[in-house]
Amino acid sequence: MKRFFSLTVLLLCLMASATTAIAQETDSLAVQETEVASEAPAEMAQEQPQEAPRKAGFTQELKKRFIEGGPGFMGIVLLCLILGLAIAIERIIFLNLSTTNTAKLTASVEEALGSGGVEAAKEVCRNTKGPVASIFYQGLDRSSEGVENAEKAVVAYGGVQMGQLEKNVSWISLFIALAPMLGFMGTVIGMIQAFDKIEAAGDMQPSLVAGGIKVALLTTVFGLIVAIILQIFYNYIIAKIDSIVNDMEDASITLIDLLAANQK
Repeated sequence: MKRFFSLTVLLLCLMASATTAIAQETDSLAVQETEVASEAPAEMAQEQPQEAPRKAGFTQELKKRFIEGGPGFMGIVLLCLILGLAIAIERIIFLNLSTTNTAKLTASVEEALGSGGVEAAKEVCRNTKGPVASIFYQGLDRSSEGVENAEKAVVAYGGVQMGQLEKNVSWISLFIALAPMLGFMGTVIGMIQAFDKIEAAGDMQPSLVAGGIKVALLTTVFGLIVAIILQIFYNYIIAKIDSIVNDMEDASITLIDLLAANQK
């Protein structure tokens, strides 16, 4: 009995010691794995090259500079750009719709005069859009009063059509002149504020006025950018108007010749 008890105690002691040894070994392995796992990301982080900071895009840089310029003059310059672009787009659409195939219209009017007379030619002009067709209609409408009266009507109505083509174009030229002037005004006011800071500090420190001068110059830059953009649209519109006016003049001469030949 004593021998059995002693064997039992011995077995329990061996099992306890074995369990303790296994637990200690398990803990040591776990600690080693944790250290390896913690060292691995650190090594990988050291091995991986550091990413270079991303450069700001053009729109982000433009937005940043616009905010630095201040809402006062920058907002007015932006308003000039918005209004100028709105008028320019409206004029471009109107001028494109006013463009007419003058050669085709002239041939149709000549054919109608030969086959159906003045009323048939007027119907052709009535169904055609554009200033050239409107001038043709006015000349044909006065053709019964003679070629001279028809010519006077064509010249008078041509002036009316030119006025409609050039409508609101002067506003674009105003914004072209106004945007850089506002920018220069913002620059002058910014320089005055910078010199006020120098006077208040009693010392000429570059860091004291550099920020103010930079902000002051930004208004001029944005004013010039707005003027350049609107100037491009303005030149395109003027060229389009000149092209339509030349077509109107050539077509008017052709119409008078057709009326003179038709009355013979």
